[in-house]
Amino acid sequence: MKKKDLEYFEERLLEMRARALKDLGAYDEALSKVSPGAEGETSAYSFHMADQGTDAMEREKAWLFASKEGRYLYHLDQALRRIYKTPPTFGTCEECGKEISYERLDALPHTRLCIACKEREENG
Repeated sequence: MKKKDLEYFEERLLEMRARALKDLGAYDEALSKVSPGAEGETSAYSFHMADQGTDAMEREKAWLFASKEGRYLYHLDQALRRIYKTPPTFGTCEECGKEISYERLDALPHTRLCIACKEREENG
């Protein structure tokens, strides 16, 4: 892969990483908020019994989104690691060793598999 292309993908990955970190911060904030009217300052539960289920569901949803964002961030970091430590491996399929198409990399710069290998992985 050309140096110019590596720089382009590095920039894209860094932008995506910054956005993911911002989103993770928002989820962290949502998880640490205490509902208004909650019992005491350390309680994460509302006084009203009907609100407890909604509060629990909102915390669970925020946790699931944060977990998904964390996995996404891991994949972005792995792609950046490939660019920095072993630039020749970036854009090469880890399964078959063929070059990943530019279109696929442009859509998913953190991908590690070509489309054929990814289809095989998803199909079993």
